[in-house]
Amino acid sequence: MTETILVINAGSSSLKFSLYVRQADLRLLASGAVTEIGDMPSFSGKVGDVKSNNVLPVIYTHKDSLRHILGWVEKQNLGIIVMAAHRVVHGGVQFKEPVVVTPEVMQQLRALTPLAPLHQPHNLAAIEILDKLNLSIPQIACFDTAFHAGHTPLFSRYAIPQNLTDKGIRRYGFFGLSYEWIAHVMRQDHPTLAKGRVIVAHLGNGAGLCAMKNGVSIDTTMGMTALDGLPMGTRCGSLDPGAVIFMIRDLKISPDDAEHIFYNDCGLKGLSGLTNNVKRLQDSADPKAKFALDYFSLRIAQFIGMMAVAIGGMDALVFTGGIGEHAEGIRQSTMHHLAFLKPFETLVIPANEEVIMAGHAFALMQDTLKQRKAS
Repeated sequence: MTETILVINAGSSSLKFSLYVRQADLRLLASGAVTEIGDMPSFSGKVGDVKSNNVLPVIYTHKDSLRHILGWVEKQNLGIIVMAAHRVVHGGVQFKEPVVVTPEVMQQLRALTPLAPLHQPHNLAAIEILDKLNLSIPQIACFDTAFHAGHTPLFSRYAIPQNLTDKGIRRYGFFGLSYEWIAHVMRQDHPTLAKGRVIVAHLGNGAGLCAMKNGVSIDTTMGMTALDGLPMGTRCGSLDPGAVIFMIRDLKISPDDAEHIFYNDCGLKGLSGLTNNVKRLQDSADPKAKFALDYFSLRIAQFIGMMAVAIGGMDALVFTGGIGEHAEGIRQSTMHHLAFLKPFETLVIPANEEVIMAGHAFALMQDTLKQRKAS
């Protein structure tokens, strides 16, 4: 029977999945998602060109949704799941590469939750749910921070006292799995450019930039948490720390409420007062919608300039992510702001974090098997 790798990307209201053959070519067998968990959940799945869609009971939790996914996969008769790979947003300084999840690893990952409160709990919950469903398979954590783990102190430090840095207040960077995929595609399809100075714009509901040299991350726009850098769908991006102090001390907004605002009510949604959906903003006649999109494009261009300084120029700019791939208006507006720069290549490459995760799981388990045979 075909052995397969299940890849899970768990969010606050969604569970995305992909299923790959456990072989070096990592052939994709199926993919899909349960979305709007906690509201009006629905399932979509795809095997080849055959699609399945159905509405799920309103009461469905993440556990119910994952059980539904596993049941659907089993019905497709695609093979047996022998390992699972999970996207985990924050690996801190401890985890610089994918790791097999153990109770000790889970304990360390839970301790990092304050650094990624919107993502980490859901990432870890999916691991716990699979464990409770008694699949008895190894689970691998793949980290969004790992791709940036080699940053030098020039790019990882904040201008704060050393004792605070030692407590974990530093720049980690995120979207590493997406950037890693782009680096892979560049080496494969654009080898000359890949050896040079490449800036990747991962633009989706979460947004960030990565400056790479020879496929290695040198700098990125995100910092200690997934709030920093570019404004995003609902997240604020870079913000004067004094504004946070003012909100808490003078406006009497609690830290928990401030956190909720920064993660859920800012970005394109906050600027427009309408929505974080770029297509709806583009279709809207409301001047606030245009302002939000103009603001977003300007900030992308400004931060691209900052990334270019970090690597001494730019040979190529790559757009990826839902907005980067599909919102041509955002790309054009951003490029307009960059027209004064020396010529550079511009590419649009679809994101594929899932196959990177499947590859990590495959390689990790191959190494484990070799070690067992050697011993």
